[in-house]
Amino acid sequence: MSQRTIRPTIADVAREAGVSKTAVSFAFNTPARLKPETADRIREVAETLGYRPHPVARMLTQRRTMTVGILTPQALSVIFTNPFIGAFSEGCALAAEESGYSLQFISPVHGSLLRAIGRATVDGVVAIGLQDDHPEVEQIRRAGVPMVMVDSSAMAGMSSIDVDDEGGARSAAEHLVELGHRDVVVLGVQPPPPATSLSPDGVMGRRLRGYRAALAHAGVSLGDERVVVGPASIAGGAVAFERAWDAGIRPTAILSMSDAMAIGALRTIRERGLTCPRDISVVGFDDIDLASHTDPPLTTVHQPTRQKGEEAVRMLLSLEGRPEFDEPVHRRLATRLVIRDSTARAPHARQEVAGAQD
Repeated sequence: MSQRTIRPTIADVAREAGVSKTAVSFAFNTPARLKPETADRIREVAETLGYRPHPVARMLTQRRTMTVGILTPQALSVIFTNPFIGAFSEGCALAAEESGYSLQFISPVHGSLLRAIGRATVDGVVAIGLQDDHPEVEQIRRAGVPMVMVDSSAMAGMSSIDVDDEGGARSAAEHLVELGHRDVVVLGVQPPPPATSLSPDGVMGRRLRGYRAALAHAGVSLGDERVVVGPASIAGGAVAFERAWDAGIRPTAILSMSDAMAIGALRTIRERGLTCPRDISVVGFDDIDLASHTDPPLTTVHQPTRQKGEEAVRMLLSLEGRPEFDEPVHRRLATRLVIRDSTARAPHARQEVAGAQD
């Protein structure tokens, strides 16, 4: 019969080293509280005995979980239908794992973000798409949870990272204007509840501002009836475009606030017996991996999604040990237009060119 190996305990190390159990804990968790020679001797004794601090006990002692929370404003079943989240999460995971952290995704519990935060065992949070008018934002802030805001409106005292949404949207609309398009529909991402309209300072508000600025410069007015919102998913884009079409709107071009919605619009265009870009041009936003493989390949605004995830986590980890909300860090990443085959000259513009050639 084999004899079970008895795991050495912190008491064994303390007895062998001639110190208290508290000193042994300090040697592994906060060695600066001991003389260097004492900490070294305790660790040498521990190694000789084969002692290793229990990870859970160590976590409780340090009050750290080595976990970064990814806080989403909507249920995960909704969020993960958007391919953008996969690329963003990949970046978060890369930065977290480099520093020995894991990720925990946190979505609203029965509609409550505050309740979700209260149940989460994380050292800090990367929050995606939370706006300053969300009723629980200030409560989360007061809870003292280290947090970096991503794709959010500016919040006093909170570090944040975003991209040049307005500039990217403006370049997308300018591209369509140059192609002669004047009848445009915008597919917007519907805000998470309880909001009922796009926040002017949020991501979608900034993109809408960029679209409108470029169109207005060309003398084109984009009325509210031409801004149709839906979930940031392929199905959401299909439904949003269908809604505009059923309302009698016949655009020659679509500006979509997400690639996923743009892909949904491409599907509906085909189902209507139309072709892209001959009948309707489509421009997305994000440049997800799938964008270059659609039929036709999608013209879109590129944003560095993976880099945004990486930098958000690194920013969060850099806040450790700093006074709460002291000198918040803000970073804005560049966007650029990527022209592929889903955009072409507007039908009337093609006819004018043909007429001139005749």
